[in-house]
Amino acid sequence: MDWSGQPDEAMEAITPSPDGCEKFQDPDVTAAGEPRAKVAFHGLETLWLNTGTLCNVECLHCYIESSPTNDRLSYLTAEEARPFIKEAAAMGAREIGFTGGEPFMNPDFMTMLEDALETGCEALVLTNAMRPMMRPQIKAQLLSFKERFNNRLKLRVSLDHYGEILHDEERGKCSFTAGIEGLSWLADNGFEISVAGRTLWGESLGEMRAGFANLFCNLNIVLDAQNPAQLVLFPEMDEAADVPEITTSCWSLLDKRPEDVMCAHARMVVKRKGEEAPVVLACTLIPYDPQFEMGASLAEAATPVKLNHPHCAKFCVLGGASCSG
Repeated sequence: MDWSGQPDEAMEAITPSPDGCEKFQDPDVTAAGEPRAKVAFHGLETLWLNTGTLCNVECLHCYIESSPTNDRLSYLTAEEARPFIKEAAAMGAREIGFTGGEPFMNPDFMTMLEDALETGCEALVLTNAMRPMMRPQIKAQLLSFKERFNNRLKLRVSLDHYGEILHDEERGKCSFTAGIEGLSWLADNGFEISVAGRTLWGESLGEMRAGFANLFCNLNIVLDAQNPAQLVLFPEMDEAADVPEITTSCWSLLDKRPEDVMCAHARMVVKRKGEEAPVVLACTLIPYDPQFEMGASLAEAATPVKLNHPHCAKFCVLGGASCSG
C-alpha cells in the first residue's frame, strides 16, 4: 500500500514509532504514547459466518492461512449458525456473508445459506468457484435458490489476477482455469456476481482494472471492471510489514470517519477447533487474535473495537477496504 497520497500532516501523525518501541501492543495507547483510535458499534449491517478454514487450495498469501489441512476454525454447523442468523435479522442486518476457507466444502453450508436467505436478508458468498461449488448437487441447489430468492443471493468469486500465470502462481496449477469455469457458469445462469482480485504484484489499480476488463470482455461476462462493487481489489495484508498505528487524531487528519470502517457495522462468527461453542469476533480479518473476541452473541459484541492490529490500519483505515457487499 502506498500512503504517499495522504496529507503531510496526516503522515506525520502516523509515522512509525521510535526505534525499540513495539507497535500494536497496548490496546489503548500507541508505541509513541498517543491515544489509540477505536471504532464504536453503529448497528449491524453485515453478519459474517466463517464456515471453517479448510479449503481446496492453499494460496501463498492467504491472510487466514486456509488450506486442505488447516482446521483451526472448525466447520460451523447449521444448528450453531441458526441463532446468530436469527439474531442478525432481528437487529436489522442487511446482509449475511459467508467466508472460509471455502464455504462450499462445509457439509452444512447450503442449509445455512438457505436459512440466511429465508430471513429476507441478502446473502453474500465468498468462493473460489472451483470444484466444491461445481458439484452437480450444489449447482442444482444454487439454481433453486436463485429461482426462489432471485437477486438476494450474491456470489463474489476470488480471482487473484486477470492472467493465468500470476493467478496460478498464487493459487496453484490449473486454479485459474477452474475458477474461470465456475465464474462463467454463474454468469451464464444469471447469478448476481462480483470478482475479488489482489494487488500483490505491484500493478497500479488502473492496470489491474484494465486487465480484468479485457478478461471479462473475452469471456462475455457482464461485469464493469471500473465499478469497485463489481471488481473488488483488496489491499494486501502482511502482519510483518511496518504499518503505521492509527491514533485518535488520524480521523480528522486523514479525513476519514470511524463509522465508515468495517467493524462499525459488521461482526464475524467462528467456531475455534476444540471449543464447545462459536464466538463473535470484531471482523473477518483477525480470526486468531483473542483480543478481538467479543462474546457469545451479537448483542454482547455490540461494543467498540480498538484498532490494535496492523490489518486495522493497512486494510481498513489507510486501505479504505471492506469485505462487505
